[in-house]
Amino acid sequence: MTKLYEFELGRAADILVGELLKLRPGETLVITADTESDMRVVEATARSAFSCGAKPMVIWTASPLGVGRAADPMLPLESLVGALRGADAWVEFNNRWLLYSTAHERAMRENPRLRHLCLVGINVDMMIRCIGRIDYPTLSRFLRLLADLTEEAGEMRVTTPAGTDVTFQNPPGLKVRCRTGYADRPGSHMMAGQIGWAPIYESINGRIVFDGSLVPPIGLLRESITLIVEGGVIIDVRGGEEARRFESWLRGFEDPKMLRIAHICYGFNPGAKLTGNILEDERVWGCTEWGIGSYTGRPAASHCDGICLNSSVWLDGEQIIDEGRCLHPELAELARRLGRQ
Repeated sequence: MTKLYEFELGRAADILVGELLKLRPGETLVITADTESDMRVVEATARSAFSCGAKPMVIWTASPLGVGRAADPMLPLESLVGALRGADAWVEFNNRWLLYSTAHERAMRENPRLRHLCLVGINVDMMIRCIGRIDYPTLSRFLRLLADLTEEAGEMRVTTPAGTDVTFQNPPGLKVRCRTGYADRPGSHMMAGQIGWAPIYESINGRIVFDGSLVPPIGLLRESITLIVEGGVIIDVRGGEEARRFESWLRGFEDPKMLRIAHICYGFNPGAKLTGNILEDERVWGCTEWGIGSYTGRPAASHCDGICLNSSVWLDGEQIIDEGRCLHPELAELARRLGRQ
């Protein structure tokens, strides 16, 4: 009997390997996964890589109890880094992500040619919706236009119906990270549909209300969690039982850097839906996502990401997004072509 999405999964894996990674004959692709990963996705990607003449190598590890640097004690660090040091490309399917871990940092530093595509925890359904059925040229145009508009802005405000109301400033010469899905150049890359950057940290003030998901330590939220932020630092966490769990998790590291805002991102993948998998959640159309803790150049004990749904965005006083709906005319037209407006 044909398995769920068996044909579509093969096509999505071919898109991943051929269009996004642009894997070439003779190149080595390392695929990392843990015991929480979707084996069908791993095997489809390895088959596709082999069929195009590349050399796939799959590394399975036990699932760490944490993510990022918190996963370090449970990883076969030297063996993992050794394999990645000799690879041309790396697809990360780990559910407990290696991003921001010592293994990731060393692999990227010690192998400057490595192309890393972070697809943490992706399953068959998500692979089809968020990779296999995407109009990449149109989505890339949408994301790059929004990125350009954001880079030109000095003052920003973000609100949501759940109560988010936060203002901040962007640094001069800002260059955002525009995640178009392509991983054909050295460096770390992400699934399409996200634009991320670090504002001037000291300028971040207001309320950030997570009403989608928060990973780790919770996943899908049953109730909203409100962060009071002053100067880029969380000074209070408000809400119910889940808010108390989250604050306990943050403070449990005994690392004051875990209270620092790390980054903000827009989410705009037309196939994404809220599932509790942060890879997909932070690309839900019209959301904003805030990272907390460790970030490039600002290490901390761990890292987490929270989702604010249906965001409204102002750039230098001009509103371009209203509760996830694009007001800017060119963005609105591209969104319509992507089936989202």
